[in-house]
Amino acid sequence: MSRYSVFAVAREAFRNHTGWQRAWRSPEPKRRYDVVIVGAGGHGLATAYYLGKNHGIRNVAVIEKGWLGGGNTGRNTTIIRSNYLQDPSAAIYEKSRALYENLSQDLNYNVMFSPRGVMMLAQTEHEVRGYRRTAQANALQGVETEFITPERVKELCPIIETRGPRYPVLGALWQPRGGTARHDAVAWGYARKCSEMGMDILQRCEVTGVTTEGGRVTGVTTTRGDIGCGKLGIVVAGHSGHLAAMAGFRLPIESVALQALVSEPIKPCMDVVVMANTVHGYMSQSDKGEMVIGGGADGYNNYTQRGSFHHIEETVRALIETFPMISRLKMLRQWGGIVDMTGDRSPILSKTPVEGIFINCGWGTGGFKAIPGSGWGFAELMAKGESPLCAAFGLERFREGRFVDESVAAGVAH
Repeated sequence: MSRYSVFAVAREAFRNHTGWQRAWRSPEPKRRYDVVIVGAGGHGLATAYYLGKNHGIRNVAVIEKGWLGGGNTGRNTTIIRSNYLQDPSAAIYEKSRALYENLSQDLNYNVMFSPRGVMMLAQTEHEVRGYRRTAQANALQGVETEFITPERVKELCPIIETRGPRYPVLGALWQPRGGTARHDAVAWGYARKCSEMGMDILQRCEVTGVTTEGGRVTGVTTTRGDIGCGKLGIVVAGHSGHLAAMAGFRLPIESVALQALVSEPIKPCMDVVVMANTVHGYMSQSDKGEMVIGGGADGYNNYTQRGSFHHIEETVRALIETFPMISRLKMLRQWGGIVDMTGDRSPILSKTPVEGIFINCGWGTGGFKAIPGSGWGFAELMAKGESPLCAAFGLERFREGRFVDESVAAGVAH
């Protein structure tokens, strides 16, 4: 596959761009693969990529019932940060953030990573204490964060109203090396590299059953025929419980809709990401000028990808208190994604009761930021049977009461 570069762009400009190759192949399924990954979103594609790059496993199929990156990978607000409280969480999210910094070079595909910085506003005394504690924990974990004053918040983001009548800004947890990336480009870049390594990406190929023999996985039944495999990775976000049921086991997760929206484009006015948990909203500005706005998940289980009007109203009303200037903006579009929530708001990266089946799910509202780290660790788990990044996130923790409680860091305002 030809390498993307400024010289390639110049060359193609002289021949009317007729020489570009397809970014990835669309092959027919083979009868058997060493590894089958169900879910061609960011986490599934990253897993396949690191299986090939780090472990030399390239007889891999990535199966997707819809189109590549059409699930949560293309339905999020693109925030990247690693300022979590618990050590296992900080480790996997910081690994991911660090991989994002060089991902464009690694994949030879511009994922538009923008380390613009992420601030989490403290608007109550309780949040001040909590974020100071997190900053101290991050210092021990090697994650670069600091607690900053209201004056520094105003300096970094002048459009914030720091003296709000209900929730004044008392400070913020600031991660200067956090930021955003282009969500679609992350999926496309991983897919291109997977295809380059000879892996098969099978779109419009829905899994309808999981076949086992003697307690071990033997393959999957799909709408494009039966496919055998030695190992099976389930990486399907909100539909994880459905796939697990096909394999004969249950997961401690709930699926709910998380929604977001963007405004009409305006001139540049905000070059950082701001999260405001107290008023329950977060916002950044895209390269096109749109204000990218997100809030909380629905309060009831569902599989919709539309979101609900009352959440739009709640989120926008809350953010207007902190950003009065957005009150006259018009909504351009809104969308929802199906997120899978665990009780401790931490993910599951684990072996399962069925030998040869591995599960990667439970990322809740924070899956996009974890894509490279998740893929790195889950690929190691599938290849070797264990991974330091995944050790704390096994299914057995729910039976043993060994939770990784990130309810404050991951429950809202991602």
